[in-house]
Amino acid sequence: MRVPLNWLADYVDLPAETDPHALAAEFAAVGLEEEDFFGPEITGPLVVGRVLELVKEEHSNGKTVNWCRVDVGPEHNEDLDDPKDPQPGPEVPSRGIICGAHNFVPGDFIVACLPGAVLPGDFAIAARKTYGHKSDGMICSAKELGLGEDHSGIIVLSDLGLSGEPGDDAIALLGLDQVTLDVNVTPDRGYQLSMRGIGREYAQMKGQTFTDIGSAEVAPTNAATDDGFPVAIEDNNPINEVAGCDQFTALQVTGLDPQAKTPFWMQRRLQQAGMRPISLTVDVTNYVMLELGQPLHAYDTSLLGDEIVVRRASAGEKFTTLDDVERKLDPEDLLITDRGDGPRGKGGKIIGLAGVMGGADVEVNDQTTDVVIEAAHFDPISIARTSRRHKLSSEASRRFERGVDPKLAPVAARRCADLLVELAGGTLSPATTQVGQAPEPTVLDLKVARVASLVGVDYTVAEVTLLLEGIGATVSTKDEETVSVTVPSWRTDITDDVDLIEEVARTGGYDRIPSVQPAARAGNGLTVAQKTRRRISNLLAADGFTEVLSYPFTNDKRDDQLRLEADDVRRKHVRLANPMSEDLPLMRTNLLSTLVDLVVRNQGRGAKDVALFEAGLVSTSAGLPEGPGPRHLPGYHPSDDELEKIYASVPHQPYHYAGIISGNAEMPGVWGKGRKAEAADVIDTVRRIAETNGLEVTVEADQIAPWHPGRAAKFLLADGQTLGHAGELHPKVCENLGLPARTVGFEIDLDALLAQDDLRAWDGALSTYPVSRQDVALIVDAELPTQTLAATLREGAGEELELLETFDLYTGDQLPEGKKSLAFRLTFRAPDRTLKADEASAMREAATKLAAERHGAEVRS
Repeated sequence: MRVPLNWLADYVDLPAETDPHALAAEFAAVGLEEEDFFGPEITGPLVVGRVLELVKEEHSNGKTVNWCRVDVGPEHNEDLDDPKDPQPGPEVPSRGIICGAHNFVPGDFIVACLPGAVLPGDFAIAARKTYGHKSDGMICSAKELGLGEDHSGIIVLSDLGLSGEPGDDAIALLGLDQVTLDVNVTPDRGYQLSMRGIGREYAQMKGQTFTDIGSAEVAPTNAATDDGFPVAIEDNNPINEVAGCDQFTALQVTGLDPQAKTPFWMQRRLQQAGMRPISLTVDVTNYVMLELGQPLHAYDTSLLGDEIVVRRASAGEKFTTLDDVERKLDPEDLLITDRGDGPRGKGGKIIGLAGVMGGADVEVNDQTTDVVIEAAHFDPISIARTSRRHKLSSEASRRFERGVDPKLAPVAARRCADLLVELAGGTLSPATTQVGQAPEPTVLDLKVARVASLVGVDYTVAEVTLLLEGIGATVSTKDEETVSVTVPSWRTDITDDVDLIEEVARTGGYDRIPSVQPAARAGNGLTVAQKTRRRISNLLAADGFTEVLSYPFTNDKRDDQLRLEADDVRRKHVRLANPMSEDLPLMRTNLLSTLVDLVVRNQGRGAKDVALFEAGLVSTSAGLPEGPGPRHLPGYHPSDDELEKIYASVPHQPYHYAGIISGNAEMPGVWGKGRKAEAADVIDTVRRIAETNGLEVTVEADQIAPWHPGRAAKFLLADGQTLGHAGELHPKVCENLGLPARTVGFEIDLDALLAQDDLRAWDGALSTYPVSRQDVALIVDAELPTQTLAATLREGAGEELELLETFDLYTGDQLPEGKKSLAFRLTFRAPDRTLKADEASAMREAATKLAAERHGAEVRS
């Protein structure tokens, strides 16, 4: 919220010498953090000038310029003609200035920038020889002074309703010496998006009495009449059973002068607040919105139907907003429409997205004489969803989605009407529309002792009362320990006593709250998952990988570049409802799809030998039910069955690790020529990740995108789950992504790894007794996973089995078709004695017997 300090001074006692930086620090202390300052940008002489003479001169370049003599006041005029200027000056002192604009005549009062001045953009002004004359300054346009974008002509003071004498300071006259403070308004404090709200904060901060300019008790309002402009609210699809519009005020002003211009003082305030002046009627509605916080809209009465209707959109409806964008509407969108035949226009048209943006059909124009002023109160959730759905944020939607004072509409409508009558010569019709009414105020009980217990400051009852009255609340004493607080209508964020306590702490000064460091509780240490992630990350870093983070957003094109099959589960993305970029609307299903972008970026910046890894979540829509998940109101605790449905509607998000090596795996040097990275490097990396975490994996060849079909491996865990893949990327994938040929990479599923038993775990103390080793070779079906057979042997061998190793795989002609031979070494150790050979043999036979029962395994002689 941009706060022009001269505007703020209209409502509070703001000293002229106020230091804006000190004021920003004071505002920050009550939660209004400084964003920026906008202060004087012009230095040096900028004065009022009167054009004495004007001579049009045509030059060889085809341009016609004006050679002007300008009276800029006794302090700045030249006493004699410039002897270097071939054109004599008038008898009165003046300055000669060349100007290319043609919207002024002799006698006009203009703004002259004299040598030594500096304009916005660090544009220094000096006397210079041009078009055969010495131009001793510049006659300024609005754009050159930072007063707007108009550069078609220079400023003529009478056009702005301003006056002055030659030599007067134009900086002060045009308000170019004023300061605007930009403060950050948090989403729960929509009332601060107005001069009314900021003025209240300042008054309380300084201990001043604040006169509420938005109170119906202070400001004039119109009572409802039977002949007001017809308005119907027909909301047949309320969100969370809350009506999209619960109040609608409409006033009518007739006989406006369509040629009336916005006065300069109002234009300047709008510009300081960050808004562009458009036309008098539109500017007045924006001015009142900034002043009070109530968004308004003015419709040309002659273009309206017989009745205004507030309703939800129908499926398939479309509407072109003022930014000239056609939008496909959603049934949740709240619309302002009309119905019936008006004096000129045909009714039944959409005239605005309620609380967000209007359309051009009934907008005021340069022939408008009669207007209907709309001041409505809309549901914040409805407006917020529409604004985000259409990616359309406006000054109105920013306020409505944060909550607008429900009692403000009649006051704002009357204020707007009064300004139009004053500035455009119109007449306010007594016919007034008022549909709905403001809700009853919220009343809360607050125990003063509870304030001290939560904040740590001993506030008295009198102090709590004073602070809460400062925010606009009405406070009465209920008993010695409790006060009853009537919450002001504009504070929709205050719903419980803790919200009142927060206001006491904020307005009473955060600096009063003691800083006490809480005692640290003894923790349980890192979880198994945290230890595993740290272990893997340390291993990769020690191997020369650099950890990076990439954005988790992707698109269908990337799946094509990775050559994923049409039915590949990795193509089942979660689509974002409101993506950061239209080019990246999907959540990634694998880390490699986004990690490759960082490899390409580093390659493009000269890093030809790159080893990067990333750890993070991936998402998939596979297995999700159709349609949106269940929704519940804030504060509602779902039942167990409802929680299951909620969890079922959330995409599966496993945690992955991925790495890529491009270029050299071993750098060249005096020790040798170096070595390019190859598939064996990343295959060994994954094998050591498993080994470091106490797991045994089976490595198999695999043909799956984006890997090279002959240079990639799949890793299987003991329970049959796939840990991941590693190898060389397919040549076409490298070509599609702009990666160097023979780039290698890996990706593993950490969740699958964590589901395994850590074979390094043991109970009790380490045994000091010697081991006994037994070897066995088993013939099993070729399709049986090695890890499955190993798990069975481990189970059958018993607790004394310390280590089980696979040391041979045979599939030769000496075996029946469809069979393979796997050789295992079983290491036994007892914790309390030396095992005998026959004991170890019995354990081995127990293991092979269980393997025979479960898998039909035969001992190979």
